[in-house]
Amino acid sequence: MATKLFVGNLSFDTTENELRELFQKSGQVVSCEIVLDKFSGRSRGFGFVQMATEDEATRAIQDCNGARLGGRQLTVNEARPREERPRREGGHRDFRRRF
Repeated sequence: MATKLFVGNLSFDTTENELRELFQKSGQVVSCEIVLDKFSGRSRGFGFVQMATEDEATRAIQDCNGARLGGRQLTVNEARPREERPRREGGHRDFRRRF
């Protein structure tokens, strides 16, 4: 099992410090990141927490999956590598006004 965990269903107001505090109850947190929208800078409602050992990661899943933080019930599981998506072939859009 990997030590990096996916954390979903985060409140948009949850901070990385709040997330870290929750997971520190299960062991040593190596890193904590809430994913932000690149345009608005707001939380996208999910993040990643990396625990120091596999045992701590397993304990964190057991302790934090279904736990409430910021009024939301969290989803916690092992993070999987990001799947490569094929590049979209965007059709050319003509933005000139048409009369």
